[in-house]
Amino acid sequence: MKFWDRFGLRRHRGASIQRFDREATNSDLKALIAFAKDRQGVEFYVEPETFATDTTAVAIAHDGEWIRRRVGAPAVIAKVARDLKLPVYDVQITGYPKRMREWNERNKHQRGSL
Repeated sequence: MKFWDRFGLRRHRGASIQRFDREATNSDLKALIAFAKDRQGVEFYVEPETFATDTTAVAIAHDGEWIRRRVGAPAVIAKVARDLKLPVYDVQITGYPKRMREWNERNKHQRGSL
């Protein structure tokens, strides 16, 4: 068992994945963890699986900077958040924080299309 399997990526994956999507990978989790460790005030927001995309998580820092990565299942990001002692929210219930929208507006010219 690899180190990253401890987050349950494969165990919580479920029976199948959407046909036009790729599965969450260790590099997705590594990117979220690195982002959270390199920034202050990070919170995770879980986005539901859609027809075109697997379950994703958005990590948002205190200044509104953010990244989005596939996580496979809500239980996976919940474990990551618990290990990092960071909050995790369901974006369908809470919505995105205002600081994220403000950061997007400030950095519109730098990020191109998201």
